Amino acid sequence: MAKGAKDEPVPGIVLVDKPAGWTSHDVVGRMRRLAGTRKVGHAGTLDPMATGLLVIGIGKATKLLTYVVGHDKTYTATMRLGQTTVTDDAEGDVVDTSDTAGVTQADIAAAITTLTGDIQQVPSAVSAIKIKGERAYKRVRDGEDVEIPPRPVTVHEFAVTRARREGTFIDLDVRVEVSSGTYVRALARDLGAALGVGGHLTALRRLNVGDFEVADAMTLDQLGAVVDAGGEVPRLPLGAAGADILPVRALTDREARTLGFGQQFDDTEDFRWDGPLAGIDPQGELIAIVRQVDGRIKPELVFKPSQA
Repeated sequence: MAKGAKDEPVPGIVLVDKPAGWTSHDVVGRMRRLAGTRKVGHAGTLDPMATGLLVIGIGKATKLLTYVVGHDKTYTATMRLGQTTVTDDAEGDVVDTSDTAGVTQADIAAAITTLTGDIQQVPSAVSAIKIKGERAYKRVRDGEDVEIPPRPVTVHEFAVTRARREGTFIDLDVRVEVSSGTYVRALARDLGAALGVGGHLTALRRLNVGDFEVADAMTLDQLGAVVDAGGEVPRLPLGAAGADILPVRALTDREARTLGFGQQFDDTEDFRWDGPLAGIDPQGELIAIVRQVDGRIKPELVFKPSQA
């Protein structure tokens, strides 16, 4: 087990290509065993039926995950028109079936237009959103009728890449790019509703989260093979990960030392950003997450404390 100072696991970000049938928690459990530490977390839950990119943090990198969650995400998916399920995806019981014979390509394109851009979306009733302190999916499983208020999301892209008729149904392969908090299965549900035939999600694969891409990810089997061969779980160092997640505020050695003591300093840079920044020193190490406040650079989260 790779260790850093004070027995801390070597921190870093691991990109995992999640298999179907695994929960995100299952993946975290497997990564804990592979990395030899319980200090493992993930950003952006994927449903068990979904595959694709899951961003994993090890050690201190788990503190970076909160900044990952808010990034836009891209998916490929298959949506079935003509059938509604209780969960809005293929894992739920079918509650209604309709004939799609009268649905045309033009109808589908028009309906997709209404679901593109800035929209109000009602999350699935079986989502993990908390209603009065309890997860919506638990309330549904307990037999309650759950009403979740709509919330604003942005669908940057909603494109059909292939359409085919399967008996009385229409299956659409789509590519969507969405803001954080958007439910793709809710898009399938709402597309079917707009067409008057119902719809649900039958397949989902996440391609990217911000600048992190599934093309750079490894499967659990591949990661396991590395560890079985005597190696360590490959991980992206904090500096490189921070630069992928946030805009960078380059630091001098003196500024890095100041931040390491939890102190702030005057901001002499012309660059301005209304949000968190990755403060990275000349050696490429992530010293702290910082913010520009009233002409000062203030540490929000220190990763590398300075030694007195």
